[in-house]
Amino acid sequence: MTFKTLDDLGDIRGKRVLVREDLNVPMDGTKVSDDTRLRAAAPTLSELADKGAIVLVLAHFGRPKGPTPELSLAQIVQPLADVLGREVRYVDWEGDKEAVAALQPGDIAVLENTRFFGGEEKNDPAVVQRFAALGDIYVNDAFSAAHRAHASTEGLAHVLPAYAGRSMEAELVALDKALGNPEHPVAAVVGGAKVSTKLDVLKEMVSKVDHLIIGGGMANTFLAARGVNVGKSLCEHDLTPTALEILDAADKANCIVHLPYDVVVATEFRANPPVRTVNVHEVAADEMILDVGPAAVEALGDALKVCKTLVWNGPMGAFEIEPFDAATVALAKTAAALTTAGQLVSVAGGGDTVAALNHAGVAGEFSFVSTAGGAFLEWMEGKELPGVKALER
Repeated sequence: MTFKTLDDLGDIRGKRVLVREDLNVPMDGTKVSDDTRLRAAAPTLSELADKGAIVLVLAHFGRPKGPTPELSLAQIVQPLADVLGREVRYVDWEGDKEAVAALQPGDIAVLENTRFFGGEEKNDPAVVQRFAALGDIYVNDAFSAAHRAHASTEGLAHVLPAYAGRSMEAELVALDKALGNPEHPVAAVVGGAKVSTKLDVLKEMVSKVDHLIIGGGMANTFLAARGVNVGKSLCEHDLTPTALEILDAADKANCIVHLPYDVVVATEFRANPPVRTVNVHEVAADEMILDVGPAAVEALGDALKVCKTLVWNGPMGAFEIEPFDAATVALAKTAAALTTAGQLVSVAGGGDTVAALNHAGVAGEFSFVSTAGGAFLEWMEGKELPGVKALER
């Protein structure tokens, strides 16, 4: 896929540039509790302002049904200014044209929540035109919203000259390296609680990767499908036929599926309960599998050592609670070390995944960590993302 980037813009001094960013940050009362998305937006906004553009930021915040004061983007203006180290203005939709006309080259302004318009999520042409009338150029820098065909994420790309921002560009380049045109052998780590939430991912991965590492509660469903008694573990027994179909498809595609053969079990799910590390065939009826065992993790690390590319989505165990974070941390550290040594291109994404890699202290050592949730998952599923498709030349 080819798309235009900020490098293709030419002279933009005095031009009004509508930039779609993801400012949907978590809040603790009136404070931003995680500014990752604001920091991701900074390179594009600063570059455009430094080149003399009038920068107009489009974004959504929460899920309002019409104008909702507590979901106003006005509250994100100062936190964004703090990250950028420069003044950021706020423009309400009521006086948008007049307020925008008063802006000078180099100014940055955040427009009010796009979802205050009912037609935003329906990609209503009237809303697209309302937004388009404010700008000369459109830049999409919000990969995390690219799986939505909304007015501000997809519609604008068809009515204004459209470009990918620096964050979007980095995301697309990294994803292409991971699954678009990867260097083989390729490994995928797919974890999480339920197979049902990642069926499409698993079906897509077996045809694209050489090693599929399944962890978390999902692994229990596959173990049970193979006849293993998983005790009280989280398990979707009704998906046994589906799990067997995926395993069969993997065999036909020469994809090696890695399931744990030793596991960490407990009779209750809480921090630091009495635990046992056992072979998967030795799980008692009153026990639940809560993490992958150390022998299996070591073998998985050996599998990564022969791979050139890794894509990771989801933890290996119940990593939020000790000691069930051990497998996720150990495998993440192995992947990070291989990446640092130049042996592996590692791309990870999804909310739980980012939290797990931060917990392991290695997020900065991966080749790329995507902050996108739904968009990253849909990309792994092989689905076309409307916001990305609209940027194609």
